[in-house]
Amino acid sequence: MKTPLNIQFVSDIMCPWCVVGLGNLNQALAELEDTVDATLIFQPFELNPNMPAEGQNFSEHITEKYGISQEQSEQNRAMIQARGKDVGFDFNFSDDSRMRNSFDAHRLLHWAQQEGKQAELKMAMFKAHFTHNQDVSDFTVLANLAASVNLDLAAAKGILENNHFADEVRQQESFWQQNDITSVPTVIINNAYAISGGQPAEVFKSAIEEVLKKTADEQP
Repeated sequence: MKTPLNIQFVSDIMCPWCVVGLGNLNQALAELEDTVDATLIFQPFELNPNMPAEGQNFSEHITEKYGISQEQSEQNRAMIQARGKDVGFDFNFSDDSRMRNSFDAHRLLHWAQQEGKQAELKMAMFKAHFTHNQDVSDFTVLANLAASVNLDLAAAKGILENNHFADEVRQQESFWQQNDITSVPTVIINNAYAISGGQPAEVFKSAIEEVLKKTADEQP
């Protein structure tokens, strides 16, 4: 009999390490598929909640925010691209790559979770942003991404244009901040065990196995 696991994946569309972490988490879950029944829910976190509508050049943003040189920024990109390849993801950074405001993407993901399509939409957004350099703050882009994973196009447009789920997303963001989540990705297993960063699959697998053991020990 499989053990149920609740996994909260706190992340942002703008976070490349969230892509890496998700890929490795999925690998760990695949290796444990005979023993666990995981429910994975994506929770909102904005790395740059004050990002303007026009966004900011990716390289410019990274050098300003973290106080590193252009050379260090390029080295970081190369490392992220390599880690992406390890999980089958193509990071296509260019001189025109931009950081975007992700709040509306989180609103659409909140709806997608209700519709059972959250994981598919999350990955579609990651690919749109990091592989195809699309503007994932644009309503048309977002609605089309929703349609690409078989969500209703008209419903997606209505949600975006009418600011639906804004309060819910703000409340979720505030909840995680109040619970000391300050960086992403943060993976929370059964509301008790937290893992931060784009960790290797082995780290996620070991953590899940530890939770499974603890759960078994607590059984009467």
